[in-house]
Amino acid sequence: MKAILYFGTVCVLFLQLFSVVGFAGENDGENASNPLAKVKNTDLRWQYFDTGDSHINDVFIEGAFMANDNLKIKYELHYWETDVSGSSEQNLESTTLKAIYFPKDIQGDGRNYRVAAGIDWIVDHGDEDKGIGSGSDQLAPFLGLAIAYQSGLSVIPLVQHFSSYDGITVNTTAFRAIVMKPLPEKSWLKLDAKVPIDWENDNAIPATAELQLGRTYSKGIGAYADLLVGLGGDRPYDWGLGAGIRFSY
Repeated sequence: MKAILYFGTVCVLFLQLFSVVGFAGENDGENASNPLAKVKNTDLRWQYFDTGDSHINDVFIEGAFMANDNLKIKYELHYWETDVSGSSEQNLESTTLKAIYFPKDIQGDGRNYRVAAGIDWIVDHGDEDKGIGSGSDQLAPFLGLAIAYQSGLSVIPLVQHFSSYDGITVNTTAFRAIVMKPLPEKSWLKLDAKVPIDWENDNAIPATAELQLGRTYSKGIGAYADLLVGLGGDRPYDWGLGAGIRFSY
C-alpha cells in the first residue's frame, strides 16, 4: 500500500511540474498559501528546525490542483536530514495526500465565506532509529472556514484530528488559525499558528507559529521566506527558517 501511494504521488508531482507552461498567476487573486484557496500550484520548499540539541532539514515538494469546482487535491512529499540520533542521517520522511471538499461559497455583507471539509492520508516512510518520521501512518479529518474581507484580509480557522491506523499510537486534535494580508507589488504576509493537543502524552501542547513573507513575480513564479517559532514548554523545536519557490498556473 505504501509503495502504491508513493508511486502515485511521484507520478502526480511530475505531471504537475511538466504542465507548468504558460503561467497564469494566482487564480482569481487567491493565494496558494491559503490551504482553502481554489488554486493550482507546485511549491519546492526547504525548512530548517533547531531543537537546541539537534536539527532537522526538511526538503519537500507540495502542491495542489482542482479535480472539479468543489474538490481540491493536495500532496506533500518530505525528505529529512537530521542529527537527532547523534549522527547525520537522511531518508524519505512522509507522504501526505489531502482531499478538500468545498460545499458552497457564501457571499455576505463586506465579506465572503468558504466552508471546507476534508481528510489527510499521511504515510510514514521514516526510520525511528535515525530519528526520522513519526513512526505511524495516520488519517486526519478536518473542518475549516475561510473568511475573506473586501480589504483583502483573509482569516482561516481550522480544526483537525490525527489518528494512527498503523504504528505508534497517535491521538491528537490540532487547532489552527491563519491570517493572510496582501501587500503591494503582488506580495503577501501570512501568520499561521498551530495548537495541537496530544491526548496520548499527558495532553501535551506542542504549539508553533509561522510567519511567511512572499511575492508573486511575472509568469506566476513566486518566492517566499518562513520564520518559525516553537511555543511553550512542549514545543517541538525552538526556532526555524524556511524558503520556497512557487509555480502557479
